[in-house]
Amino acid sequence: MKVAVVDIKGKETGREVSLSTDVFGIEPNNHAVYLDVKQYLANQRQGTHKSKERAEIVGSTRKIKKQKGTGTARAGSIKSPIFKGGGRIFGPRPRNYAFKLNKNLKRLARKSALSIKANDKAITVIEDFNFDTIKTKNFVEVVKALGLEGKKSLFVLGESNKNVYLSSRNLKDSEVVTSSDLSTYKILNANKVVLLEGSLKGIETNLSK
Repeated sequence: MKVAVVDIKGKETGREVSLSTDVFGIEPNNHAVYLDVKQYLANQRQGTHKSKERAEIVGSTRKIKKQKGTGTARAGSIKSPIFKGGGRIFGPRPRNYAFKLNKNLKRLARKSALSIKANDKAITVIEDFNFDTIKTKNFVEVVKALGLEGKKSLFVLGESNKNVYLSSRNLKDSEVVTSSDLSTYKILNANKVVLLEGSLKGIETNLSK
């Protein structure tokens, strides 16, 4: 699969790169994608929700009224869930929502996501670039040149680049990751995936194992 390489001004360089069909041209496995996205979202949950049950409520232990002769149901504690201010029945407790997926399934999911983007013509390959200083304006100019203003974009670097990453951090619609941090959710959540040339080898190596 041939894709034209553009520069940071959005102009074609006259060069092309070949995207591996084993990574960008497979038949997408929708169930693998579903499981990987589900795991990613589950891992984002803090799981710190908590409500007090009757044993945890601070209150008097005095019996509210006599057992018999009132004509109403017996009641022994103000902390009972049926009273205002009482404990909650089967309330939420802190828990960990994470679950495990094997590496082969996660690898298949990422390849499926990249193949979906490739089929939708939503992948752009750009020359490797760097900034001399950390400046959001520099990154905004790249985004505008690629026609991605107002669209969700994911820039994939070959290796960590502090200046590029910090220059993009204030932009809510753009995210910068390295090829080793690529996830199925981030790929599918972006309208456009921008791959720097230096990231291609890392992506194909990681997903072809």
